[in-house]
Amino acid sequence: MSADADSAAQTPFDFTAMPPWARFSRDGTGDPAQAAFLAGAALTSLDTLLRSDQPWAGTWRRRQALKCAAAAARLAGRPEEEGALRDSFAMTRPGDDPGPGGRILLAWRQLAAPFWRPLDADALRGVADQLGQPWHDRFGEVVEEQTATVWSRAAPAAAAATAARVVAIAPNAEILAFWLADWTLAKHLRWPAPLPLLIGQVHKPVFHAGGERNRRIRPGDDPFEAFERAVFLAYAQAAVEAWLLASRLAGRAARLIAVAPRLRAKGAADVVQRLLDDESLSASWPGPGGKMSRWALRRLFERLVELDAVRELSGRDTFRIYGL
Repeated sequence: MSADADSAAQTPFDFTAMPPWARFSRDGTGDPAQAAFLAGAALTSLDTLLRSDQPWAGTWRRRQALKCAAAAARLAGRPEEEGALRDSFAMTRPGDDPGPGGRILLAWRQLAAPFWRPLDADALRGVADQLGQPWHDRFGEVVEEQTATVWSRAAPAAAAATAARVVAIAPNAEILAFWLADWTLAKHLRWPAPLPLLIGQVHKPVFHAGGERNRRIRPGDDPFEAFERAVFLAYAQAAVEAWLLASRLAGRAARLIAVAPRLRAKGAADVVQRLLDDESLSASWPGPGGKMSRWALRRLFERLVELDAVRELSGRDTFRIYGL
């Protein structure tokens, strides 16, 4: 394990730092100013966490990607939930096609990378293909505008405007609109890298108008202010949920880091680092640099489960998957 990881493990992040009232932002508000304030407060706390460089940040980012991919798959009318999407990624060999659901997950994992990746029209076209979204050449203009603009609006408002712009160009590109909204938010906040957030709330009450029909609020709806307010509340709720997920993962990671010195298998340190860096690992993973056989790797995972340092995530007796 790296010295940076050891240092971060010795100084745990203070998860009491989020204002208590921000945790209750899930109760909707009809006041746009209040909605914007809640989003700003929750995202400010999340900003502190994102910049703290925790050793388990990779797992957290990719768990957020999995959550958002499941919401995107549902929005696309696909049947895959989180477990099936995890399988499609973990059970696919490098270079093989993971299928439509797996490609959706790959797009959100790309957004969740721990560093900024160049995003131009060609790269965005690749994202659209992964998400199963139509392509329009004007999408590249949206990215160029966000890269070149001196921003005059709040980050969540800019994210909402980006999503609305994408759907104005192509009404059936809603999933891509949500992907670009998170990218825009991170650009405006100057985060170290984007974090998947917004689409994870799309099936929740903040994006529903209520009333008898309970219609879902969409990018491009008229008036725009209704969608913008929903985005504010969604980011407030998403930030709180991401914070709470990070708090849970931090405890599990601390346990894994604590037991790591007791592991004697060759290559165990690499496995521990990979568990901190990624959302899950298959028991049939080739192993760290060929240092471990599959049998040795399975035994190591079983030992980590016995030590309460990782969990088996698939619920199966075969083709098992492990993670924090």
